[in-house]
Amino acid sequence: MPAFILTYRKAAGYTRTPQTLAAWQAWFGGIGGQLTDTGKPVVAHTVLGTCDPNRTEPGGYSVIQADDLEAATAIAKGCPHLERGGGVEVGELGEVPSSTPAGG
Repeated sequence: MPAFILTYRKAAGYTRTPQTLAAWQAWFGGIGGQLTDTGKPVVAHTVLGTCDPNRTEPGGYSVIQADDLEAATAIAKGCPHLERGGGVEVGELGEVPSSTPAGG
């Protein structure tokens, strides 16, 4: 089954509360066995490329398994950040190609 990364974008100024923590725990509990890595929250960040740091900032990531991008997107629609002005990006993970040794 393919793996997908969910990259969270929290609303600027977001503060974790007991209620938001409960929402995350409930969402992760609902994902069940499809959640392969809960990830870690982002505690410091910088921006590269075109992002809108006036509205969102990095919030963290998780890795899930799903049948396809549509199924992973359906799971991501429950992300608590979506109800609080944030977002989530969904990306299918591929394998890193092995490199051939020089001269080989």
